[in-house]
This record gives sequence, C-alpha cells and structure tokens, in this order.
Amino acid sequence: MTFTTDPQRWQAVLDRDASATGQFVYAVRTTGIYCHPGCSARTPKRENVEFFATPMAAQAAGFRPCQRCIGGPGQRSEWVTRACRLIEASPEPVSLAQLAQHLGMSPFHLQRQFKAETGVTPKAYASAFRARRVRERLGDASASVTDALYGAGFNSNSRFYESAGQRLGMRPREFRAGGAGVTIHFAVGQCSLGAILVAQSERGLCAILLGDDPEHLLAELQEQFRSARLIGGDAGFEQLVAQVVGFVEAPVLGLDLPLDVQGTAFQERVWQALREIPVGARASYTEVAERIGAPGAVRAVAQACGANRLAVAIPCHRVVRRDGGLSGYRWGVERKRQLLERETPPV
Repeated sequence: MTFTTDPQRWQAVLDRDASATGQFVYAVRTTGIYCHPGCSARTPKRENVEFFATPMAAQAAGFRPCQRCIGGPGQRSEWVTRACRLIEASPEPVSLAQLAQHLGMSPFHLQRQFKAETGVTPKAYASAFRARRVRERLGDASASVTDALYGAGFNSNSRFYESAGQRLGMRPREFRAGGAGVTIHFAVGQCSLGAILVAQSERGLCAILLGDDPEHLLAELQEQFRSARLIGGDAGFEQLVAQVVGFVEAPVLGLDLPLDVQGTAFQERVWQALREIPVGARASYTEVAERIGAPGAVRAVAQACGANRLAVAIPCHRVVRRDGGLSGYRWGVERKRQLLERETPPV
C-alpha cells in the first residue's frame, strides 16, 4: 500500500503502521521532532503534525530526528549497516551525498551517525575496504596489479600508490610476492616473559612477538612476510633487540624507535588511543571505544587489540574489562598480568 495523501498518512500514524516506514515521516511542530509512522511515541494531536516525503526534507524544515525510532542505537546500526553494504557493493567510490540520498537523510547526520557507530567516517571505511579488496585481488596471480587496483574501486593508479605503503606496508608488487624484495631484520631472544622476537623493516619496528617457542614466533613472522628477505640480526641489531627487551622489562623507560604500524583505519585509531594510555594506567574496552568516538564499537576495539603485532609498544595489555578483570591477550593472560603488575606503582 502507498501512502500518498495526508489522510492515509495520518491513519498510518494512528495505527503505528510499520509498513509505511520509508514512505514518509511525520513531524510534530510543538516538539520540533520527526518520526517514522510506526514510532511507539505518544500520538500527537493532528493539528500539530506535518508530513514529509523523506527525513532529509524534515531536517531541511528544521526538525530533528526522534531518538526512539530514528536516532536510537538500533536504527543507527541499521543505517550504518546499509551504508556499509552500499559502499562494498558499488564498483565506484560512493560520495557521502550519494549515500545520504539513498538512505533518505542529510549528509551531516549520516556522517555523525556512521562515525559514532564505527569510529571512522564513511570515506575512511570505503578506503580501508578498497585496500582490503586490493589485498585479496593481488593474491590472484592471473590478474595484473593494474586490474587489481581498478577492480577494487581505485579509479587511478596514482591515488592508490600514494598510500600503498600505509595500506599494504610495501609496494603492491612486493605485497603480491609476499614481501619479495623487502628486507626484514629479526632476532629471537629471551626476556622475563619468555621468548621474544623483534623484527624491523625499512620503516621501523614491524613486530614484537612474545611466546614460549622461538620457532613458533619465527613461523608467525614468516607467515606474515612469506617471501620477504628475512635476515638474522647482526651485532648492531642485537643492540636494538636489547633496547626493546629493556623496554619490555621496564615500560616506564619508553621506546624511542619508529614503528611500522600496518592496519585498517579503525585499527590504527584504536592503536593510537592505546599508546596514549600512560604507564600504570588502565582503560576498559568501553572507555577506549568512547575515546575514539565510537561508543558502540566495543567488540571491534577488542578485535583491534587482538590484531596488534607490537607487544608493549602498542600497549593493548592496559585494556581490561569494565570491572577491572583481565580478559584475552594475544600473548596470554598470564603475560598480561605480569606486565600490569610491573607497571603498577608501589603503594
């Protein structure tokens, strides 16, 4: 059924007819709020109601969205999910205005809701998605690098190559070859937490791995850079490893070394927030999500912590449950406990 006349629309409001959602919104002059026809809010007086074909039209008239049926967490998640699917399905980059028009909302409102839900803007999400698609397509040896870039939605080679080092950690051909042509120096040693592997690319430290088995740590590095040129550290590199070990043993000393941080836009926002947690302090996953402006992305924050490859340098061990309890840690909860204990100042 279509709702093209005001009497039909008013009856849908009275009936709280959810099937009319998406066909129009109604605004209440006395409150300055607009709602979907299926909203559970108290029914207003007819003389105070004005109808609009789209939410954008209502906002243009000065009305703001109802937090119960339009601006609440559930509706926001639905909008953001739809926006993500549109971004992923489009063969060409989709502008914020195009997304907003498709969803029937203003670009400003979409931008604000999207960032509140995911922690990144639609543009940053689209960029990270295209980069991930490039990684997948570069794994197909039958396709050229150019085909992979255009197939992932980059409409020019130059736009991707400008940020390739940040997106892939290396040039596209090197990434396709599993790091072929890239030199990574590494060394495995021991610290109070067990085995430690330190690896450095030309850009900076690219891995600080902890574990029980040195061979397992090396296998993990080889999996990440399966065709890179891995070179065991010389005497000079051993000094760098000693510096890293000293930092792991006493994080308060700090680590004045460049990091080769590789992740999605969201992961890098989380990792930056973690680096801002002082030694001896702790933050919950919820607090980290709030600090990056994405209070609804607590689970994604936890996943970003788990994807961290730079132990202690990016201090994901300082993130705990809301009640202060210890939760999962990539290198084991016991190591997390020891790190926190050595950072806790004496009473």
